[in-house]
Amino acid sequence: MLLCALIAPAAQAATAVTVGSKNFTEAVVLGEIAAGAGRQAGVEVDHQRQLGGTRILWRALEQGQIDAYAEYTGTLKQELLQRPDADPAQVRALLAEHGLAMTGSLGFENTYAFGMTRQRAAQLGIGTLSELRARSQLKLGLSNEFLQRADGWPGLREAYGLPQRPNGLDHDLAYRALQSGAIDVTDLYSTDAEIPYYDLQVLQDDRRYFPDYQAVFLYRLDLRQRAPAFVQALTGLEGRIDVQAMQRLNAQVKLEHREESQVAADFLGLAAPAQAGRAQRIAQRTWEHLGLVGLSLGLALLVALPLGVLAARRPRLGQLVLTCTGLLQTLPSLAVFVFMIPLFGIGARPAIAALFLYSLLPIVRNTHAGLTGIPRELRETASALGLPPRTRLWRVELPLALRTILAGVKTAAVINVGTATLGALIGAGGYGQPILTGIRLDDVGMILEGAIPAAVLALAVQGLFEALERLLTPRGLRLVARA
Repeated sequence: MLLCALIAPAAQAATAVTVGSKNFTEAVVLGEIAAGAGRQAGVEVDHQRQLGGTRILWRALEQGQIDAYAEYTGTLKQELLQRPDADPAQVRALLAEHGLAMTGSLGFENTYAFGMTRQRAAQLGIGTLSELRARSQLKLGLSNEFLQRADGWPGLREAYGLPQRPNGLDHDLAYRALQSGAIDVTDLYSTDAEIPYYDLQVLQDDRRYFPDYQAVFLYRLDLRQRAPAFVQALTGLEGRIDVQAMQRLNAQVKLEHREESQVAADFLGLAAPAQAGRAQRIAQRTWEHLGLVGLSLGLALLVALPLGVLAARRPRLGQLVLTCTGLLQTLPSLAVFVFMIPLFGIGARPAIAALFLYSLLPIVRNTHAGLTGIPRELRETASALGLPPRTRLWRVELPLALRTILAGVKTAAVINVGTATLGALIGAGGYGQPILTGIRLDDVGMILEGAIPAAVLALAVQGLFEALERLLTPRGLRLVARA
Protein backbone atom coordinates (compact mmCIF):
# COMPACT_ATOMS: atom_id res chain seq x y z
CA MET A 1 0.00 0.00 0.00
CA LEU A 2 2.82 2.39 0.86
CA LEU A 3 4.48 1.66 -2.49
CA CYS A 4 1.22 2.38 -4.34
CA ALA A 5 0.82 5.64 -2.46
CA LEU A 6 4.30 6.70 -3.49
CA ILE A 7 3.88 5.64 -7.13
CA ALA A 8 0.47 7.28 -7.71
CA PRO A 9 1.58 10.90 -7.23
CA ALA A 10 4.65 10.29 -9.38
CA ALA A 11 2.53 8.82 -12.16
CA GLN A 12 0.14 11.77 -11.94
CA ALA A 13 2.99 14.28 -12.10
CA ALA A 14 4.41 12.53 -15.15
CA THR A 15 1.14 13.09 -17.05
CA ALA A 16 1.70 16.34 -18.93
CA VAL A 17 -1.38 18.44 -19.67
CA THR A 18 -1.56 21.23 -22.26
CA VAL A 19 -3.83 24.22 -21.74
CA GLY A 20 -4.60 26.53 -24.66
CA SER A 21 -5.90 30.08 -24.77
CA LYS A 22 -7.40 32.41 -27.35
CA ASN A 23 -5.72 35.58 -28.52
CA PHE A 24 -7.19 38.02 -26.01
CA THR A 25 -6.19 38.98 -22.50
CA GLU A 26 -8.99 37.35 -20.51
CA ALA A 27 -8.44 34.02 -22.24
CA VAL A 28 -4.72 34.15 -21.46
CA VAL A 29 -5.41 35.02 -17.82
CA LEU A 30 -7.87 32.13 -17.47
CA GLY A 31 -5.37 29.83 -19.17
CA GLU A 32 -2.73 30.84 -16.61
CA ILE A 33 -5.21 30.29 -13.78
CA ALA A 34 -6.01 26.79 -15.08
CA ALA A 35 -2.32 26.01 -15.50
CA GLY A 36 -1.50 27.34 -12.02
CA ALA A 37 -4.34 25.40 -10.40
CA GLY A 38 -3.13 22.23 -12.13
CA ARG A 39 0.45 22.73 -10.95
CA GLN A 40 -0.87 23.45 -7.47
CA ALA A 41 -2.45 19.98 -7.64
CA GLY A 42 0.86 18.40 -8.64
CA VAL A 43 0.21 18.11 -12.38
CA GLU A 44 2.74 19.12 -15.02
CA VAL A 45 0.95 21.73 -17.14
CA ASP A 46 2.08 23.61 -20.24
CA HIS A 47 0.18 26.71 -21.37
CA GLN A 48 0.06 27.39 -25.12
CA ARG A 49 -0.85 31.07 -25.29
CA GLN A 50 -2.63 33.13 -27.93
CA LEU A 51 -3.49 30.35 -30.35
CA GLY A 52 -5.93 32.45 -32.37
CA GLY A 53 -9.71 32.31 -32.49
CA THR A 54 -12.46 29.97 -31.37
CA ARG A 55 -12.30 27.51 -34.25
CA ILE A 56 -8.56 26.98 -33.89
CA LEU A 57 -8.87 26.18 -30.18
CA TRP A 58 -11.90 23.93 -30.70
CA ARG A 59 -10.17 21.94 -33.44
CA ALA A 60 -7.01 21.65 -31.37
CA LEU A 61 -9.05 20.35 -28.42
CA GLU A 62 -10.87 17.79 -30.56
CA GLN A 63 -7.61 16.55 -32.09
CA GLY A 64 -5.81 16.32 -28.76
CA GLN A 65 -3.32 19.09 -29.52
CA ILE A 66 -4.47 20.74 -26.28
CA ASP A 67 -6.33 19.28 -23.32
CA ALA A 68 -8.37 22.25 -22.06
CA TYR A 69 -9.20 25.89 -22.71
CA ALA A 70 -11.60 28.56 -21.45
CA GLU A 71 -14.80 29.01 -23.46
CA TYR A 72 -18.18 30.71 -23.13
CA THR A 73 -21.53 28.93 -23.19
CA GLY A 74 -23.08 31.23 -25.79
CA THR A 75 -20.16 30.61 -28.16
CA LEU A 76 -20.29 26.91 -27.44
CA LYS A 77 -24.00 26.52 -28.19
CA GLN A 78 -24.34 28.86 -31.16
CA GLU A 79 -20.97 28.84 -32.90
CA LEU A 80 -19.54 25.40 -32.14
CA LEU A 81 -22.41 23.00 -31.43
CA GLN A 82 -24.95 25.06 -33.38
CA ARG A 83 -27.64 24.27 -30.82
CA PRO A 84 -28.60 27.67 -29.34
CA ASP A 85 -31.62 26.18 -27.56
CA ALA A 86 -29.71 23.36 -25.81
CA ASP A 87 -29.93 23.17 -22.02
CA PRO A 88 -26.82 22.34 -19.92
CA ALA A 89 -27.55 18.59 -19.89
CA GLN A 90 -27.92 18.53 -23.66
CA VAL A 91 -24.72 20.54 -24.08
CA ARG A 92 -22.80 18.02 -21.97
CA ALA A 93 -24.24 15.14 -24.00
CA LEU A 94 -23.25 16.84 -27.26
CA LEU A 95 -19.77 17.51 -25.95
CA ALA A 96 -19.41 13.86 -24.94
CA GLU A 97 -20.03 12.88 -28.57
CA HIS A 98 -16.86 14.87 -29.37
CA GLY A 99 -14.94 13.27 -26.52
CA LEU A 100 -15.15 16.48 -24.51
CA ALA A 101 -16.60 17.76 -21.25
CA MET A 102 -17.05 21.11 -19.51
CA THR A 103 -16.93 22.52 -16.03
CA GLY A 104 -19.69 24.52 -14.42
CA SER A 105 -19.64 28.31 -14.67
CA LEU A 106 -16.54 29.95 -13.25
CA GLY A 107 -18.87 32.54 -11.70
CA PHE A 108 -19.13 35.27 -14.30
CA GLU A 109 -20.66 36.01 -17.67
CA ASN A 110 -18.68 37.74 -20.41
CA THR A 111 -21.22 38.62 -23.03
CA TYR A 112 -20.75 40.53 -26.24
CA ALA A 113 -21.86 44.15 -26.26
CA PHE A 114 -21.54 47.23 -28.46
CA GLY A 115 -19.96 50.36 -27.11
CA MET A 116 -19.20 54.00 -27.92
CA THR A 117 -17.38 56.75 -26.11
CA ARG A 118 -19.81 58.27 -23.62
CA GLN A 119 -19.35 61.70 -25.17
CA ARG A 120 -20.21 60.48 -28.68
CA ALA A 121 -23.21 58.47 -27.44
CA ALA A 122 -24.57 61.50 -25.57
CA GLN A 123 -23.97 63.76 -28.56
CA LEU A 124 -26.06 61.47 -30.80
CA GLY A 125 -28.57 60.43 -28.14
CA ILE A 126 -27.83 56.71 -28.55
CA GLY A 127 -28.34 54.26 -25.70
CA THR A 128 -29.59 51.07 -27.37
CA LEU A 129 -28.63 48.88 -30.30
CA SER A 130 -31.97 49.62 -32.00
CA GLU A 131 -31.04 53.28 -32.22
CA LEU A 132 -28.09 52.46 -34.44
CA ARG A 133 -30.47 51.59 -37.26
CA ALA A 134 -31.24 55.28 -37.95
CA ARG A 135 -27.53 56.24 -37.91
CA SER A 136 -26.22 54.70 -41.12
CA GLN A 137 -23.34 57.19 -41.24
CA LEU A 138 -21.73 55.76 -38.11
CA LYS A 139 -18.37 54.01 -38.61
CA LEU A 140 -18.31 50.53 -37.09
CA GLY A 141 -15.03 48.75 -36.42
CA LEU A 142 -15.57 45.17 -35.27
CA SER A 143 -13.16 42.39 -34.34
CA ASN A 144 -12.43 40.09 -37.24
CA GLU A 145 -13.80 37.01 -35.49
CA PHE A 146 -17.03 38.77 -34.50
CA LEU A 147 -17.63 39.67 -38.15
CA GLN A 148 -17.76 35.99 -39.11
CA ARG A 149 -19.35 34.30 -36.11
CA ALA A 150 -22.83 32.81 -36.21
CA ASP A 151 -23.60 34.69 -32.98
CA GLY A 152 -21.82 37.82 -34.21
CA TRP A 153 -22.39 40.49 -36.81
CA PRO A 154 -24.42 38.54 -39.42
CA GLY A 155 -27.13 37.61 -36.92
CA LEU A 156 -27.02 40.94 -35.11
CA ARG A 157 -27.38 42.89 -38.36
CA GLU A 158 -30.43 40.85 -39.30
CA ALA A 159 -32.01 41.04 -35.83
CA TYR A 160 -31.71 44.83 -35.64
CA GLY A 161 -31.84 45.69 -39.36
CA LEU A 162 -28.53 47.58 -39.16
CA PRO A 163 -27.45 49.31 -42.41
CA GLN A 164 -23.77 49.95 -41.56
CA ARG A 165 -20.86 48.17 -43.27
CA PRO A 166 -18.25 47.59 -40.57
CA ASN A 167 -14.51 47.21 -41.06
CA GLY A 168 -12.57 44.41 -39.37
CA LEU A 169 -9.76 45.18 -36.93
CA ASP A 170 -8.00 43.71 -33.93
CA HIS A 171 -10.12 43.85 -30.77
CA ASP A 172 -7.40 45.49 -28.69
CA LEU A 173 -6.74 48.17 -31.30
CA ALA A 174 -10.43 49.12 -31.40
CA TYR A 175 -10.22 51.09 -28.14
CA ARG A 176 -7.57 53.39 -29.53
CA ALA A 177 -9.64 53.76 -32.71
CA LEU A 178 -12.65 54.80 -30.58
CA GLN A 179 -10.60 57.35 -28.66
CA SER A 180 -9.13 58.85 -31.82
CA GLY A 181 -12.51 59.06 -33.55
CA ALA A 182 -11.46 56.71 -36.35
CA ILE A 183 -14.54 54.60 -35.53
CA ASP A 184 -17.75 55.33 -33.65
CA VAL A 185 -18.83 51.88 -32.45
CA THR A 186 -17.08 48.60 -31.70
CA ASP A 187 -17.86 45.25 -30.13
CA LEU A 188 -16.90 44.77 -26.50
CA TYR A 189 -16.58 41.99 -23.99
CA SER A 190 -18.57 42.92 -20.91
CA THR A 191 -15.59 42.17 -18.62
CA ASP A 192 -13.13 44.33 -20.57
CA ALA A 193 -11.13 46.54 -18.23
CA GLU A 194 -11.12 49.27 -20.88
CA ILE A 195 -14.88 49.93 -20.51
CA PRO A 196 -14.56 51.90 -17.24
CA TYR A 197 -11.02 53.07 -18.06
CA TYR A 198 -12.06 54.80 -21.30
CA ASP A 199 -15.49 55.73 -19.92
CA LEU A 200 -17.38 53.87 -22.64
CA GLN A 201 -21.14 53.72 -23.02
CA VAL A 202 -22.34 50.11 -23.38
CA LEU A 203 -25.39 50.07 -25.67
CA GLN A 204 -28.38 48.16 -24.32
CA ASP A 205 -29.20 44.94 -26.17
CA ASP A 206 -32.89 45.87 -26.15
CA ARG A 207 -33.94 42.91 -28.33
CA ARG A 208 -31.95 40.45 -26.22
CA TYR A 209 -30.01 39.15 -29.18
CA PHE A 210 -26.87 38.01 -27.38
CA PRO A 211 -27.19 34.70 -25.49
CA ASP A 212 -25.82 33.85 -22.06
CA TYR A 213 -22.02 33.69 -22.12
CA GLN A 214 -21.05 31.97 -18.89
CA ALA A 215 -17.32 31.29 -18.67
CA VAL A 216 -16.41 27.59 -18.41
CA PHE A 217 -13.47 25.34 -19.13
CA LEU A 218 -13.76 22.74 -21.87
CA TYR A 219 -11.53 19.69 -21.49
CA ARG A 220 -10.98 16.29 -23.03
CA LEU A 221 -12.91 13.45 -21.42
CA ASP A 222 -9.85 11.20 -21.29
CA LEU A 223 -8.29 13.63 -18.78
CA ARG A 224 -10.52 12.01 -16.16
CA GLN A 225 -8.31 8.93 -16.50
CA ARG A 226 -5.02 10.55 -17.55
CA ALA A 227 -4.98 13.44 -15.09
CA PRO A 228 -7.90 13.28 -12.63
CA ALA A 229 -6.16 15.76 -10.32
CA PHE A 230 -6.18 18.35 -13.10
CA VAL A 231 -9.89 17.84 -13.76
CA GLN A 232 -10.50 18.24 -10.05
CA ALA A 233 -8.46 21.46 -10.10
CA LEU A 234 -10.55 22.81 -12.99
CA THR A 235 -13.84 22.00 -11.32
CA GLY A 236 -12.49 23.57 -8.15
CA LEU A 237 -12.49 26.91 -9.98
CA GLU A 238 -16.26 26.84 -10.48
CA GLY A 239 -17.96 29.88 -8.95
CA ARG A 240 -14.70 31.46 -7.79
CA ILE A 241 -14.49 34.37 -10.24
CA ASP A 242 -17.26 36.96 -10.37
CA VAL A 243 -17.56 39.77 -12.94
CA GLN A 244 -15.83 42.35 -10.75
CA ALA A 245 -12.96 39.95 -10.03
CA MET A 246 -12.49 39.22 -13.72
CA GLN A 247 -12.47 42.91 -14.58
CA ARG A 248 -9.81 43.47 -11.90
CA LEU A 249 -7.68 40.64 -13.27
CA ASN A 250 -7.98 42.02 -16.80
CA ALA A 251 -7.14 45.53 -15.58
CA GLN A 252 -4.01 44.32 -13.78
CA VAL A 253 -2.71 42.92 -17.06
CA LYS A 254 -3.89 45.52 -19.57
CA LEU A 255 -3.74 48.71 -17.53
CA GLU A 256 -1.10 47.98 -14.90
CA HIS A 257 1.06 45.96 -17.34
CA ARG A 258 1.58 42.99 -15.06
CA GLU A 259 2.37 39.53 -16.41
CA GLU A 260 -0.64 37.20 -16.74
CA SER A 261 1.26 34.48 -14.86
CA GLN A 262 1.84 36.83 -11.91
CA VAL A 263 -1.80 37.93 -11.85
CA ALA A 264 -2.95 34.31 -11.93
CA ALA A 265 -0.51 33.35 -9.17
CA ASP A 266 -1.81 36.15 -6.93
CA PHE A 267 -5.39 35.03 -7.53
CA LEU A 268 -4.53 31.44 -6.60
CA GLY A 269 -2.42 32.48 -3.61
CA LEU A 270 0.77 31.06 -5.11
CA ALA A 271 4.27 32.47 -5.19
CA ALA A 272 4.82 34.51 -8.33
CA PRO A 273 6.76 32.49 -10.92
CA ALA A 274 10.24 33.61 -11.90
CA GLN A 275 10.19 35.84 -14.96
CA ALA A 276 12.74 35.49 -17.73
CA GLY A 277 14.77 38.61 -18.51
CA ARG A 278 14.47 40.40 -21.84
CA ALA A 279 17.76 39.02 -23.13
CA GLN A 280 16.72 35.49 -22.22
CA ARG A 281 13.33 35.94 -23.91
CA ILE A 282 14.92 37.30 -27.07
CA ALA A 283 17.39 34.43 -27.16
CA GLN A 284 14.58 31.88 -26.85
CA ARG A 285 12.49 33.57 -29.56
CA THR A 286 15.53 33.82 -31.82
CA TRP A 287 16.12 30.09 -31.55
CA GLU A 288 12.45 29.39 -32.32
CA HIS A 289 12.42 31.82 -35.25
CA LEU A 290 15.61 30.39 -36.74
CA GLY A 291 14.08 26.93 -36.53
CA LEU A 292 10.96 28.02 -38.44
CA VAL A 293 12.93 29.84 -41.14
CA GLY A 294 15.77 27.32 -41.46
CA LEU A 295 13.63 24.20 -41.71
CA SER A 296 11.11 25.71 -44.13
CA LEU A 297 13.85 27.14 -46.35
CA GLY A 298 15.82 23.89 -46.36
CA LEU A 299 12.78 21.89 -47.40
CA ALA A 300 11.95 24.47 -50.07
CA LEU A 301 15.44 24.18 -51.53
CA LEU A 302 15.08 20.41 -51.86
CA VAL A 303 11.86 20.85 -53.84
CA ALA A 304 12.18 24.21 -55.60
CA LEU A 305 15.62 23.72 -57.19
CA PRO A 306 14.60 20.52 -59.08
CA LEU A 307 11.32 22.21 -60.07
CA GLY A 308 13.23 25.21 -61.40
CA VAL A 309 15.55 22.98 -63.42
CA LEU A 310 12.54 21.04 -64.74
CA ALA A 311 10.79 24.29 -65.69
CA ALA A 312 13.88 25.43 -67.62
CA ARG A 313 14.36 22.10 -69.41
CA ARG A 314 10.66 21.54 -70.26
CA PRO A 315 9.17 24.92 -71.27
CA ARG A 316 5.52 23.77 -71.48
CA LEU A 317 5.68 21.99 -68.14
CA GLY A 318 7.65 24.94 -66.82
CA GLN A 319 4.75 27.31 -67.39
CA LEU A 320 2.51 25.05 -65.33
CA VAL A 321 5.09 24.90 -62.52
CA LEU A 322 5.53 28.68 -62.48
CA THR A 323 1.77 29.23 -62.56
CA CYS A 324 1.12 26.86 -59.63
CA THR A 325 3.88 28.31 -57.45
CA GLY A 326 2.69 31.81 -58.38
CA LEU A 327 -0.84 31.00 -57.26
CA LEU A 328 0.48 29.85 -53.88
CA GLN A 329 2.12 33.25 -53.45
CA THR A 330 -1.20 35.05 -53.99
CA LEU A 331 -2.89 33.31 -51.04
CA PRO A 332 -3.06 35.45 -47.87
CA SER A 333 -0.27 34.28 -45.59
CA LEU A 334 -2.47 34.03 -42.49
CA ALA A 335 -4.97 31.90 -44.42
CA VAL A 336 -2.19 29.49 -45.45
CA PHE A 337 -1.11 29.15 -41.81
CA VAL A 338 -4.67 28.29 -40.77
CA PHE A 339 -5.14 25.88 -43.72
CA MET A 340 -2.21 23.84 -42.41
CA ILE A 341 -3.77 23.24 -38.98
CA PRO A 342 -6.09 20.35 -40.02
CA LEU A 343 -3.07 18.60 -41.56
CA PHE A 344 -0.41 19.27 -38.93
CA GLY A 345 -2.21 20.47 -35.79
CA ILE A 346 -0.95 23.57 -34.00
CA GLY A 347 2.61 24.59 -33.23
CA ALA A 348 5.73 24.73 -35.39
CA ARG A 349 4.78 22.08 -37.98
CA PRO A 350 1.91 23.96 -39.69
CA ALA A 351 4.00 27.15 -39.63
CA ILE A 352 6.93 25.39 -41.30
CA ALA A 353 4.58 23.91 -43.93
CA ALA A 354 3.11 27.35 -44.71
CA LEU A 355 6.53 28.99 -44.91
CA PHE A 356 7.73 26.17 -47.16
CA LEU A 357 4.95 26.93 -49.65
CA TYR A 358 5.77 30.64 -49.57
CA SER A 359 9.45 29.90 -50.28
CA LEU A 360 8.83 27.97 -53.48
CA LEU A 361 8.09 30.77 -55.94
CA PRO A 362 11.24 32.95 -55.52
CA ILE A 363 13.54 29.92 -55.75
CA VAL A 364 11.71 28.22 -58.65
CA ARG A 365 11.40 31.45 -60.64
CA ASN A 366 15.03 32.50 -60.14
CA THR A 367 16.33 29.03 -60.93
CA HIS A 368 14.28 29.03 -64.12
CA ALA A 369 15.38 32.57 -65.01
CA GLY A 370 19.03 31.84 -64.30
CA LEU A 371 19.14 28.71 -66.44
CA THR A 372 17.13 30.11 -69.36
CA GLY A 373 19.19 33.32 -69.26
CA ILE A 374 22.48 31.55 -70.05
CA PRO A 375 23.66 32.71 -73.52
CA ARG A 376 22.80 30.21 -76.20
CA GLU A 377 26.37 30.04 -77.52
CA LEU A 378 27.66 28.90 -74.13
CA ARG A 379 25.13 26.09 -73.95
CA GLU A 380 25.96 25.05 -77.52
CA THR A 381 29.71 25.11 -76.76
CA ALA A 382 29.20 22.80 -73.78
CA SER A 383 27.11 20.48 -75.93
CA ALA A 384 29.73 20.51 -78.72
CA LEU A 385 32.38 19.42 -76.27
CA GLY A 386 30.38 16.23 -75.81
CA LEU A 387 29.51 16.80 -72.17
CA PRO A 388 26.60 14.67 -70.93
CA PRO A 389 23.44 16.61 -69.91
CA ARG A 390 23.99 16.01 -66.19
CA THR A 391 27.59 17.18 -66.40
CA ARG A 392 26.57 20.28 -68.39
CA LEU A 393 24.00 21.06 -65.70
CA TRP A 394 26.37 20.73 -62.73
CA ARG A 395 29.60 21.98 -64.28
CA VAL A 396 28.38 24.72 -66.59
CA GLU A 397 24.76 25.79 -66.28
CA LEU A 398 24.26 25.88 -62.49
CA PRO A 399 27.55 27.76 -61.86
CA LEU A 400 26.57 30.30 -64.51
CA ALA A 401 23.08 30.67 -63.00
CA LEU A 402 24.30 30.60 -59.39
CA ARG A 403 24.02 34.32 -58.68
CA THR A 404 20.44 34.45 -59.91
CA ILE A 405 19.51 31.31 -57.97
CA LEU A 406 21.06 32.62 -54.76
CA ALA A 407 19.16 35.88 -55.21
CA GLY A 408 15.93 33.87 -55.19
CA VAL A 409 16.99 31.92 -52.11
CA LYS A 410 17.91 35.18 -50.37
CA THR A 411 14.52 36.67 -51.24
CA ALA A 412 12.72 33.59 -49.90
CA ALA A 413 14.75 33.68 -46.68
CA VAL A 414 14.09 37.37 -46.01
CA ILE A 415 10.37 36.95 -46.74
CA ASN A 416 10.26 33.96 -44.39
CA VAL A 417 11.83 35.93 -41.54
CA GLY A 418 8.96 38.42 -41.70
CA THR A 419 6.15 35.98 -42.46
CA ALA A 420 7.24 33.61 -39.68
CA THR A 421 6.03 36.15 -37.11
CA LEU A 422 2.49 35.01 -37.98
CA GLY A 423 3.37 31.57 -36.64
CA ALA A 424 2.78 32.86 -33.12
CA LEU A 425 -0.96 32.87 -33.89
CA ILE A 426 -0.93 29.06 -34.07
CA GLY A 427 1.50 28.37 -31.23
CA ALA A 428 4.75 28.28 -33.23
CA GLY A 429 6.55 30.87 -31.10
CA GLY A 430 9.26 33.05 -32.61
CA TYR A 431 9.40 36.83 -32.75
CA GLY A 432 5.66 37.03 -33.39
CA GLN A 433 4.95 36.08 -29.77
CA PRO A 434 6.09 39.38 -28.18
CA ILE A 435 4.63 41.33 -31.12
CA LEU A 436 1.17 39.79 -30.59
CA THR A 437 1.41 40.28 -26.83
CA GLY A 438 2.48 43.88 -27.30
CA ILE A 439 -0.44 44.61 -29.62
CA ARG A 440 -2.85 42.94 -27.20
CA LEU A 441 -1.52 44.91 -24.22
CA ASP A 442 -0.79 48.15 -26.11
CA ASP A 443 2.84 47.79 -25.01
CA VAL A 444 5.22 49.36 -27.54
CA GLY A 445 8.26 47.97 -25.73
CA MET A 446 6.95 44.43 -26.11
CA ILE A 447 6.19 45.00 -29.80
CA LEU A 448 9.73 46.26 -30.37
CA GLU A 449 11.09 43.23 -28.50
CA GLY A 450 9.91 41.15 -31.43
CA ALA A 451 10.05 43.65 -34.29
CA ILE A 452 13.64 44.85 -33.85
CA PRO A 453 15.22 41.36 -33.64
CA ALA A 454 13.14 40.30 -36.67
CA ALA A 455 14.50 43.26 -38.66
CA VAL A 456 18.06 42.54 -37.50
CA LEU A 457 17.69 38.88 -38.44
CA ALA A 458 16.40 39.82 -41.90
CA LEU A 459 19.46 42.04 -42.45
CA ALA A 460 21.77 39.31 -41.14
CA VAL A 461 20.23 36.73 -43.48
CA GLN A 462 20.64 39.08 -46.42
CA GLY A 463 24.30 39.68 -45.55
CA LEU A 464 24.90 35.96 -45.07
CA PHE A 465 23.60 35.11 -48.52
CA GLU A 466 25.62 37.90 -50.13
CA ALA A 467 28.76 36.48 -48.51
CA LEU A 468 27.73 32.99 -49.58
CA GLU A 469 27.28 34.22 -53.15
CA ARG A 470 30.84 35.59 -53.22
CA LEU A 471 32.18 32.37 -51.73
CA LEU A 472 30.41 29.99 -54.12
CA THR A 473 30.74 31.97 -57.35
CA PRO A 474 33.84 30.77 -59.27
CA ARG A 475 36.64 33.34 -59.35
CA GLY A 476 36.48 33.61 -63.14
CA LEU A 477 32.78 34.52 -63.07
CA ARG A 478 33.41 37.11 -60.34
CA LEU A 479 36.06 38.75 -62.50
CA VAL A 480 33.71 38.77 -65.49
CA ALA A 481 30.98 40.36 -63.37
CA ARG A 482 33.35 43.10 -62.20
CA ALA A 483 34.44 43.78 -65.75
